[in-house]
Amino acid sequence: MDRDASVTEHAASELLRLWERTRGDGKPPAIETKTFDLDSPSGLVSLLEPWDVVLSCADYRFNVEITRAAIEARTHACDLGGNLFVVEKQLAMHADAERARVTIIPDCGLAPGMACLLAAWGTERLEAVDTIKIRVGGLPAHPKPPLNYKLVSAVRGLTNAYVEPAEALRDGRIVRLRSLTEPETIEFPYPFGTLEAFNTSGGASTLPRTLKDRVRNLDYKTIRYPGHLAAFSGMAALGLLSETSLGGVVPRQLIEALLERALTDDDTDVVLARILLDGKKNGKKTRLVFELVDRHDARTGHSAMARTTAYPTAAIAYMLGAGAIERKGVLPGELAVPLGAFVQAVRARGIDVTERWE
Repeated sequence: MDRDASVTEHAASELLRLWERTRGDGKPPAIETKTFDLDSPSGLVSLLEPWDVVLSCADYRFNVEITRAAIEARTHACDLGGNLFVVEKQLAMHADAERARVTIIPDCGLAPGMACLLAAWGTERLEAVDTIKIRVGGLPAHPKPPLNYKLVSAVRGLTNAYVEPAEALRDGRIVRLRSLTEPETIEFPYPFGTLEAFNTSGGASTLPRTLKDRVRNLDYKTIRYPGHLAAFSGMAALGLLSETSLGGVVPRQLIEALLERALTDDDTDVVLARILLDGKKNGKKTRLVFELVDRHDARTGHSAMARTTAYPTAAIAYMLGAGAIERKGVLPGELAVPLGAFVQAVRARGIDVTERWE
């Protein structure tokens, strides 16, 4: 479903081609497409009512309305999220969803999403956890200076992560940190080498709030090629990410348009993720590390970002439809999703999440 019929028709064609390439036998699945404009949400409830589960890939600004409509339609739902302050409004509808006997799970993509659920799963497997570090980045496979970046998701999501505050745990307290701050270096195997990571908004989702009584320190940082932070910090310092109009021009809108023009190309992408948990197991200090290097899949045509965002969300949607998620209400994934089963489902879809104990 999309407001543009050509988009839904293309998606249906791609799904059928994918089915033929990966299955190729038997009767192809029935795919029904519809058009709907979320800027005019009248009729959304009746649109959702026939379905058991809705998976929303819409811009996060629509997620409150979609949540409200799903509750009224008594339809389970999950979304890609990306904005903690929108998620707060969704979570405020928990009692309504509970009464309607439906489950709504925001923030189900990569980060927020899979990375957070891996951190929660690791917490379950340790006796005590002192520190969790979540580091994730979507990057071009062949970086081109000076920004060494390409758009692997909506440009609005990129700038949102850079302008809104990040939530973290420091010594057991929830704190808000300025994005584009606290840089650190991080190493990945060849050909990546030394990269940079820094605070950005939204990636930790609700984890600081969920784990504040179990974990002393938790933060999320975005991984980029060296030099990216300096460029965007400079833009922010000049006010180029501001939404305050200047001479009739909104700087953030202008920068987003320029970024879309300059950072869209046919290069393939890669997703890097590392989640470190320092704690205790069997009474001894232990580190549990989850790691992921995912690349564009030429067989399916799916980018690394599409794979690591859509596959985990699809796994959660499937679990909702199958009744594997029993709790009702609007709930963070770490409180609703069976975590071990989720990781198994993600791996079964070809997302190679590795783990090691140190």
